[in-house]
Amino acid sequence: MTDQGKLLAAWAAEERDQPEGWDFSSLDGRMHEDSEPWDLVAVWRAALTRATRVLDMGTGGGEFLARFADVLPEHTVAMEGWRPNIGVAGKLLASYDVGVVGADGDPGSRGDLLPFSDASFDLVLNRHEGYRQDEVLRVLSPGGTFLTQQVGGDEFGEIRSAFGMPPNAPQVNYRQFRDDLTAVGFEVVDGAETAGHYVFDDVAALIAYVQLVPWDVPEDFSVERYADVLLALHATGPATERPLRATRKRFWLRARKPAG
Repeated sequence: MTDQGKLLAAWAAEERDQPEGWDFSSLDGRMHEDSEPWDLVAVWRAALTRATRVLDMGTGGGEFLARFADVLPEHTVAMEGWRPNIGVAGKLLASYDVGVVGADGDPGSRGDLLPFSDASFDLVLNRHEGYRQDEVLRVLSPGGTFLTQQVGGDEFGEIRSAFGMPPNAPQVNYRQFRDDLTAVGFEVVDGAETAGHYVFDDVAALIAYVQLVPWDVPEDFSVERYADVLLALHATGPATERPLRATRKRFWLRARKPAG
């Protein structure tokens, strides 16, 4: 087998079905990503200690919410729209008496209606999930808080461009989301945006990563079908013992529903 053939065979070994949950531990030591300058864990924990009724939108497999099990109020509900994750989250969060509601519509869609009564929660948490601003406002009680962290919709551009793909969702950005919240009546009281990098040791690590986030490569992605693109990416860095880099973007917002 040629050296090129060995590379392609090693990369193909990374292909697998879409896994359940959002567990990236298999990539430990193979990739890293720059962190945000804010501490989302601390922000959430402080908000949870003051909350009595909580909704977690886009809980994934429940892994992140479970980190706050010691401060979750009795009335905590999680939502998830990615079907493979609903059962995973339900199983994990059941041990903390947190129910999981499946969201209707496409994962991450901002057109989803929330299946809750008006003023059901005093804190709505959202980590990397789409939402409708007016719906979040509706389910919050007066004076309630909305906390969201989002993935910038134009991140990963270097890799998407290599596959001939446009930015995923350029409208997903700090300024637009801040303005949208203000437009429906929220008071935005805090927030920030940042840009950094994902760093992959090699193309194999990149392929393992996109098995977890398949929307960043073409729908018909496979190593065999896109061998030329992958080999070109390999030549840009790993072939000369340099890692692959892609832009990483995050932003967060804290918004309050007026008390009166």
